[in-house]
Amino acid sequence: MDVNQWIFIVILVVALYLFISEKLSVDVTALLIILSLAIAGIISPKDALAGFSSEPALIVCAVFILSAGLAATGLTDAIGTTVGKVAGYNQWLGNIVIMLTVAALSAFTHHLMVTAMMLPIVMRVCREHNLPSSRFLIPMATAASLGTTLTLIGAPAFLLANNILKRSGEPGLKLFSMTPLGAILVISGLTLTLMMLWILPKTSGKDPHDEKFRIAEVFTEFIIPEESRWIGYTLEKFKAETTTRFETVGIKRHGQRISTLNPDVHLQKGDVILVRTSPDELLSVDEKMGLALRIVKKYGDEVVDPKEIKKEQSEAMIVQALISTQSPFIGKTVAEVDFLHNLGVLAIGLWRKGGWVYNEISKVRLREGDMLILWGSEERFDDIHASNDFLLLFTMNLRPKRRNKAKVAAAIMVASVGLAATEILAPHIAFMAGAVSMVLSKCVNLRAAYESIEVRIFVMIAGVIPLGMAMEKTGLAQLLASKLVEWTAGWTPLWMLLAFFTVAALLTQILSDAATTVLIAPIALAFAKTAAISPTAAVVCVTVGAVASFLTPIGHHGNLLVLGPGNYRFSDFLKIGLPLTLLIAGLTCYLSLHMWS
Repeated sequence: MDVNQWIFIVILVVALYLFISEKLSVDVTALLIILSLAIAGIISPKDALAGFSSEPALIVCAVFILSAGLAATGLTDAIGTTVGKVAGYNQWLGNIVIMLTVAALSAFTHHLMVTAMMLPIVMRVCREHNLPSSRFLIPMATAASLGTTLTLIGAPAFLLANNILKRSGEPGLKLFSMTPLGAILVISGLTLTLMMLWILPKTSGKDPHDEKFRIAEVFTEFIIPEESRWIGYTLEKFKAETTTRFETVGIKRHGQRISTLNPDVHLQKGDVILVRTSPDELLSVDEKMGLALRIVKKYGDEVVDPKEIKKEQSEAMIVQALISTQSPFIGKTVAEVDFLHNLGVLAIGLWRKGGWVYNEISKVRLREGDMLILWGSEERFDDIHASNDFLLLFTMNLRPKRRNKAKVAAAIMVASVGLAATEILAPHIAFMAGAVSMVLSKCVNLRAAYESIEVRIFVMIAGVIPLGMAMEKTGLAQLLASKLVEWTAGWTPLWMLLAFFTVAALLTQILSDAATTVLIAPIALAFAKTAAISPTAAVVCVTVGAVASFLTPIGHHGNLLVLGPGNYRFSDFLKIGLPLTLLIAGLTCYLSLHMWS
């Protein structure tokens, strides 16, 4: 071994220690790898920084923005809620619906985002139907990981593997090259998981989204503005078309209450609709839908300048405000408090423990423990928080859903996938074009698009790519591969691939799937060329081993997400993860040999 190889080994060992111990964050470790390799002269400065402009890094950024567009337009929420309703009372049917949906979504969006999106929905279904969440959450997290094997963009590890293949002169993978293998893995994994549900405990943990002061429904008032599309609609038709977004509990016209039991009432301009709805709908309803928040319609311009909102220099937001024990507001109506002139914000909604209110919000007398939903500028809430001790503020971190852009977002996603799959455009160009289109079409605003990018993942990918390049350039990958050929003399190709899968599956329990792929794939590729095995088959086996190993809760972030809510023990993952990993290993290695012979 020469000096460069020894230097590389030292850098690798230190990097592995930092990745495993998490003494530094993964992105900082990745930057140190880049600097160390460049300063040591193992690779050129240009190659050291090549990861930032690489296809894998650009595609990952684009997919994050595309996913943000789907979320911002309410598409992911709609899918999740529909799945929750279809799942019903049966844990077998529920698991089938949830796992298939999660796997399909994970093929095109980040699997961790999908798991996080579905977690509160599954917990709610389990709570409402008295089902054990432990029988749903491991299967859901498993499906999310398996779904990444359906496409090239399902996991960053596959993009890195494709980059390694192309660098070595091998044909690259296409967007759906993995789909036949991935489909078999998903169906087989789903089947085995269903057969082994009895192994999982029948317990339910705490939903991390059920925070002490988090509310799911509030009482608020909408008004039918001039030229609204609802003018002339019967109450029955109005309720039928809006039932998925809110529940109508009352109507007032010219200050008089109209019975909601009369379905033939025709809506008029200025009618006040009293509703129960979720907090995010408070920001999602706009006049394009034909409705407006009554109090915001009347006084909104006095609180937040609409011109400033348009410039995104001052953004309207909603905040929960708890009425504390010593609050002088107790016993007063919302109108008497006059939030607009006293605090510079608007009271747009109300939640009361133990019952609902059916009068106009302005006429409700406040009680200790009431939760008001306040609307205003971020600057005003900062002032209230600093100078007020009788209103406890809790940020809701909600953005309005741009539901009128849902079809546009879906079309952009489909077009991006289509352009990449048909190779009309290179995959990274197709997905970057899709990301830009999401912003230009206003499916997601620029700030939210930037915030959606997981910078740590982007930087980590940019850092581990040079690590793989250095392993190849120093000849270490070839050296290790030749040693493996000597040690595995007489082994069949299937057993050789199983060995690589096993190494990747074990290493990914302490490293990320991307880091595992970058370290093992170059060795597997060099080994395959020497042993007369398909390099593509070897690299695919390593990558699937890295992304679809379910032995422990620390192997994937999705497993960590469900650990507490499912009330799982460490051993619960091993019980179902070991047989599942063995099945995936056998299928992957056998099918890879035949698909890429």
